[in-house]
Formats: sequence, C-alpha cells, structure tokens
Amino acid sequence: MCLTIVPLSLLVWAVSAVSQLEEMSDYKNHPCVRPCTDGAPPMRCEYRWTVELYYTLSKACFLCPFNLTDCSRPHCVPADGTSRAVLTVNRALPGPGVQVCEGDEVIVHVRNAMDTAAGTTIHWHGHRQRGTQLMDGVSLVTQCPITPMATFRYRFKADDPGTHWWHSHSGLQRSNGLYGPFVVRQPPSRDPHSALYDLDLPEHVMLLADWLPELTESRFPAHHHDDGDNKPSSMLINGKGAFAPLTHPDTGNTTHNQSYYYTPYAEFKVSPGLRYRFRVISAAFLNCPIQFSVDSHNLTVIATDGSSIEPVEVESVNLFAGERFDVVLKTLDQASASLRNYWIRARGLADCGEKEAHQVAVLRYEGSAQPPAAAAAAADDDTLKETPDRKFYVAMEFNKVDNFHFDHPELYPLSALPREKQFYSPQLNHISFILPSAPPLTQFEDLDEEAVFCSTDSVQTDCRSQFCECTHRLKVGLGEVVELIIIDEGVTFNVSHPMHLHGYRFRVIGMDKLNDSTSLSAVQALDEQGLLRRRLRRAVYKDTVTVPDGGYTIVRFKADNPGVWMLHCHMEFHNAAGMGLVMQVGEASQFPPRPARFPTCGRRLLTQYNKCGSALYFPPGLCFPEVCVPPVGQPSVPLGLCSPPGLCSPVVYVFHQVFVPPSSVFS
Repeated sequence: MCLTIVPLSLLVWAVSAVSQLEEMSDYKNHPCVRPCTDGAPPMRCEYRWTVELYYTLSKACFLCPFNLTDCSRPHCVPADGTSRAVLTVNRALPGPGVQVCEGDEVIVHVRNAMDTAAGTTIHWHGHRQRGTQLMDGVSLVTQCPITPMATFRYRFKADDPGTHWWHSHSGLQRSNGLYGPFVVRQPPSRDPHSALYDLDLPEHVMLLADWLPELTESRFPAHHHDDGDNKPSSMLINGKGAFAPLTHPDTGNTTHNQSYYYTPYAEFKVSPGLRYRFRVISAAFLNCPIQFSVDSHNLTVIATDGSSIEPVEVESVNLFAGERFDVVLKTLDQASASLRNYWIRARGLADCGEKEAHQVAVLRYEGSAQPPAAAAAAADDDTLKETPDRKFYVAMEFNKVDNFHFDHPELYPLSALPREKQFYSPQLNHISFILPSAPPLTQFEDLDEEAVFCSTDSVQTDCRSQFCECTHRLKVGLGEVVELIIIDEGVTFNVSHPMHLHGYRFRVIGMDKLNDSTSLSAVQALDEQGLLRRRLRRAVYKDTVTVPDGGYTIVRFKADNPGVWMLHCHMEFHNAAGMGLVMQVGEASQFPPRPARFPTCGRRLLTQYNKCGSALYFPPGLCFPEVCVPPVGQPSVPLGLCSPPGLCSPVVYVFHQVFVPPSSVFS
C-alpha cells in the first residue's frame, strides 16, 4: 500500500480556498433581512466579503446573454454587456446588501484579494458612526488601507435608520464597482410614513450608476494630462442594463427571432393595487445627475438621505451623486395593469447627457408577459445614416418686438412699458405661427398655398426687428430622412422648451448647452465645422424633447407618415402665442383621402390681394369696399373687391401672408 503525504500547509491552504469560495455569498437570504418589530431583540449581523479584480461576462456566465438564464448564475456579472475589468465584492455587482434593523450590530470582514497591490477601505455612506469613528472607512483618514491579502473587520451599531449605501473610499475603486446598499429599517411604529405604504421589500432597493466601458484608472489620466474623454455613455440599474447588442459566438448573429441579444435588465416585481416603498440610491461618480421615473406611475417622495420629509408627489426625481430618495409607488389596479409591464427609467443629465447615457429596468406586474428584449434600445435604421436627406435649423426665442396682438406701437409700445408688462413673442425662426382658415390635411384645395404658408425663405421682412406671423411650414418629401437642429437662443429668458412633434417618434441624436445664449448662425457655423456631435447608433426614440437654453437638440425621423404635422413647444402659453410650425410630409395628392361626409370648414373662400400685399378672404356674394393701408407717407388707395355681385359688408382683415403692419393701421 502506498500512502501520499500531503503537507499540512497545503491542506490548510486548500481548506481555506474552499471556505472562501463558499463564503462568497450575496447575503440576500441573510437572517438579518427581516421585518423590524417593536420589542424584538437586536441581532448580530455578520458578513464576509472578498474584494477582487474581476471581469464582466466571465466564464461564470456561460452563454449569457444568448441563454438569459445563464445571466443569473452565481458569480456572473453581466453589467451592460460591455466586457471590461471590474472590482467586486463576492463577485457581484453591486456588492452584497447590508439590510438590518435599527439597533442591530453590523460586523463585516473585508478581505482584500485584489492582485493589483492596491489597498482598500469601505465607507458606510450615511451612517454617522457616533462612538465608532474608526469604522468610517476613509483610507488614511480614519484607518490605514487594507493591504493585499489582509482582512479588516468593521463593527458598529446600526443606529442611523434610513437608506444608505457602502462604497470603497480608496482611489477610484468605487467607480469600478465597489459599492452596494446599506439599509437600516425601523419598526412601523417609529416610521412617520409607515401609513403611506403597504410593503417595504428588500428587493426594492435600487442603485443607479454611471458606467464606463473600461477601468476608470485609464480614463482619468487621459483627461487630466491630455484631452481624453471622461464622459460616460452608459448607466446601470442594480448592476444591470443593456448598452450594445452582442454577437452569438457560434452563429455570428446579433439577433434571434427578430430580437437583439442584450444583457438583461434589472426587474422589480409588484402586484396590482398596492403601495410599495422603493429606496433609490445614486452611485454615480461623475458630474451625472440622474433623472429617475417610472412610466405611467407617479411617485411620492417621503425621505431623502435617510431623513423623512413631508411627502410630495412627483413625476420624476433628480438624484446627484451619493443622494438617496425613498419614494412610494402605488401600483395600478388589476384592470389597468393586467399583463402589462412598465419601464423604470434612469436618464443621465449634465456630463451624462452629452452622450445621452441612460438605462432602464422593468417594473413587472404579477402575471405580466415578458417585455421585448430590445424595446428600450431600438435597433438602428436608415434614420441614423451619415447624412440626412433634408436638414432644417429651427431657432426659438422670445422676440422683443411690438406684437400687434398685445402691443400698440403708438399708445403702448413694448419699449414704453414696465418690464412686468412687456410681452416678448415666443417664436420659431422669429415667426409667430397662426392657424389657416381650413385644415390643410383635408382641405388643401381650399387654401391658396402661396398666400397661406410661409417659411424663412419666403419671408421678405426682417422679422428680428418687426413682428411677423403666418402659417409657418417646413415641407419635406415622403420617405426622406429629415434632421431638425432645434436651437434655443436663450437671449431673453433662461427657459428650456419641451418640443413635441405630432405624427412621429424621432431619434434624439445630439444635445448640448453651448452658453447662456447662442444664435442660429453660431450653431450653423459650428455644424459646418463639424463640431456638432451626433450619436448615430442606438439613439433613443422620443416624441417630446427638451432643448437646453443656450444650446441645441438634434432629432431625426423618416418622413414616412404623409400629412401635415405640428411641431410646437408643449408649454401651453408658448404654443398659443405662436411657438410652433407645421411639417408637411409629401404632396397633397399623397395625403390620405378625405372620407365621404367628413366635416369641413371655411370652404369656398376666395382670396384677393390688396395693394399692400395682404390677403383678404371673403365668401361668395359679398362685396368688401375697403381702403388699402399703404406704407407710411403714401396716400391711401381706395380699392373695391367684390365677388359675384349681391351683398356688401365692411371689410374684415385676415392676414395669411407674413404681415408687417405699419403704425397707421391703428389710426
């Protein structure tokens, strides 16, 4: 018989390695994750963490995302589908949650297994560490960094209730994945807002983060020492999301059953008719405010940074780096929510807005169907080709001119009024929009096209210094790819306008704030120099978009829906005062036919012109003796315009051309 002698040191190492692998838990079922009740004794909540340099979509992921169930395997970190190195605790992103009750003892053993010779620490963001200051976890301030292969034990009493989080406080490690949730709950009797929600579930803690396609350590030196890019193009929600489709290694395909291969989104399950408390944390690390919202649901904000506030109902919440907000989401009733899912949206602002960094998760109603895999990241199409078929510059501004609807150039001109009574006309390309007398979609033949419609090319007046109005139109051919560069000149007010296009969803391919103010000519010059950045891959679809004050937004759409469609500011007062235009797509012969007995209006109106060039509309059988209003200093010219003889009535002016009234029109 032969015996193999195994050295004791190797045996100890082998047992230790197995033990460490077994201890790489996500702690989702930790006994301290429990309802907090009055009179219950505090618990000892112990965790063992291993910090290491890891990788997304590693061998632990098997065939993720081509087999989505593989994405949920232990140690699989899919992130947004970009392969890159990451720093993890227990091979999870975000790291394990610490969810305890007020008064519990928290003990976390942190082992530094990074093979980069880097030290680390863990900071408990939001916990004040009263009496346990040494546990604050700030490298070289409250403790020495945990050196490689060493272990440090954090131990403190969880006496600060609320939504907090933990993260590395050494170098740039937090930006590479070293973060996770830290929640200290209270019994309902001590929570001032417990009556506002039915459920506060541990799985409804949400971490939002900006995300780079590589280790941050390579980005920051490039930015600080050269002209490197430090703007994120992606985001994560609870460590998950979709950025770019992946190619199947065996088939070479990026799609299956007409759906793209994307890494999975985070999911949050709910049932109809209940009120859920969501704890939302911004783990952002750049200048990246994050706008958080849930489609078709309002949110009631009840706490921020661990402190209760007076409840306020909102449609969205903006979170800056490190902020936390607790919100109550009331789910829809069974009839409304049947078999429906809704997108949870995180939209990056400021630096994150430059590349339109965003991410979504799924609010999954019990019993609802699976969402389409690529619904949040629409597949590219020919709207994103290099050069559009048509391009228009549309500038918006509050024009400082006498608007004869609101000002009298002699009695109360704008210049003579106090500021609080001055009306600055909201316009597009310095033209106020007015509606025609009949709908062009169904009664195009009843309108004199030349007299009714105008554009900046047809206007013969300096509309910057004089008030102009007409039925402002941009005309494009059916099937053309159209690009609109919408500019908020921002000279008069600091207002960002939400612009809405009827009849279409458009791709938002560019957006930037250039300065406090700008101009159409300045933006056009930048464009001609190739300085307007365009995202021509996976650009988001919208039908309403904000244009930053002193900046621009670029949208694209394929004009495949013939007709006449409004483009207007969605602030009602601005729209009503003329901040809009119409997009005519195709010729009138390509419009859908008017159904029989479809209601009409303003028909059979004849157009005549006086010697001032303004258009007069009047019905047949009426005679309009009138006096043309000539330019200042010229004599009036009597002019009789009649349709078939019969009745006569006083003239009524309806100006359908761009009309610049001289001051004598009011005399």
